[in-house]
Amino acid sequence: MTQALLGCIADDFTGATDLANMLVRGGMRTVQTIGVPAADARIEADALVVALKSRTIAADDAVRQSLDALAWLRAQGCRQFIFKYCSTFDSTDKGNIGPVADALLDALKDDFTIACPAFPENGRTIFRGNLFVGDVLLNESGMENHPLTPMTDPNLVRVLQRQTKSKVGLIRYDTIAKGADAIRTRIDELKKDGARLAIADAVSDADLHVLGDACRDLALITGGSGIALGLPQNFRAANLLAHADHAADLPKLEGKAVVLAGSASKATNAQVAHWRESKPSFRIDPMALSRGEPVVQSAVEFARKHDEPVLIYATSSPDEVKAVQKELGVEKAGHLVEDALASIARALRDDGYTRFVVAGGETSGAVVQALDVRSLRIGPQIDPGVPATQSIGSNAGEALGLALKSGNFGATDFFEKALKAL
Repeated sequence: MTQALLGCIADDFTGATDLANMLVRGGMRTVQTIGVPAADARIEADALVVALKSRTIAADDAVRQSLDALAWLRAQGCRQFIFKYCSTFDSTDKGNIGPVADALLDALKDDFTIACPAFPENGRTIFRGNLFVGDVLLNESGMENHPLTPMTDPNLVRVLQRQTKSKVGLIRYDTIAKGADAIRTRIDELKKDGARLAIADAVSDADLHVLGDACRDLALITGGSGIALGLPQNFRAANLLAHADHAADLPKLEGKAVVLAGSASKATNAQVAHWRESKPSFRIDPMALSRGEPVVQSAVEFARKHDEPVLIYATSSPDEVKAVQKELGVEKAGHLVEDALASIARALRDDGYTRFVVAGGETSGAVVQALDVRSLRIGPQIDPGVPATQSIGSNAGEALGLALKSGNFGATDFFEKALKAL
């Protein structure tokens, strides 16, 4: 049995598929697990991605889950590890990126790693330590209104330093531009200066390939999915990996389909608005859920009445989200929506639905758990950062097609493209 080369820990489900998509594009046969598998589970793949739901939980819990994932990945024989988080660095001053990175370094007995959430293909770039989303700084991108992890400071050195006791440095763009050897020299300088973590600038895919080369000997790399671009070539150069031309192939899947959207991001709002112009949709009202009204049953009946795919959504504007949170509380409002969409997904699966397009990281996690999916085979890219996937482990038995989309990802017509891809 072939042992995995690269072991990845993702702090949410859509982020995991985003990362797995990058690895498949690099010719690595990739399997994503939902949570940490049983200790004796063995999976044959070039890369393994463990999807956690740890982005917004308590930092101590995120650390524990991440260490459990690391232990399983090490048992699979992985030679290098990635801690993957959002390309908008979603976190608070209490964590969870800093605490998890520290804990993983400790467990691996290593003394340095980089932090690079850049994903230029989706407009996330880092310059002089500042994160841009498109042409604006992070704190002007709409992420300042995120209901769980509002990002109000674009300087990632400052953001990460508030989360960790380790010293945080910076690998500036002028160093990146000089190539891998210059980056390795800068890493040595930072380590001598007492830094254990460093934000790495990147404004293009070429920068990420150079960073991948420079970090080939690091036990741990942290960042967004883009950081994986340059890693397959390292294993190939070491004669450990042969390019898999058919790494993204998936079997054809028939069956009914539905779109479920729980994200309140700008991108998902635009996707919902585009769908509603010409196709059937049903809105989940959190206030109605809180009053105990039969919203789930109504949504399921709405889907059953249509021969074509429908959209069931809880997506709202930032002002609407804030109003609901003020009334119900942030945590309760989020859980009500997640639980409702998960229950709808479970009911529709029992009705014979086999294809699910899901928008939002937290929503995707809830839906995948409700469908009892244990692992996913990663297929072709739908939009940058979002692949088609197919379940390979479920008590339901029948394979399910899933497109799990981070809230901020995807073109306006993403839902339509995803349904075709599945």
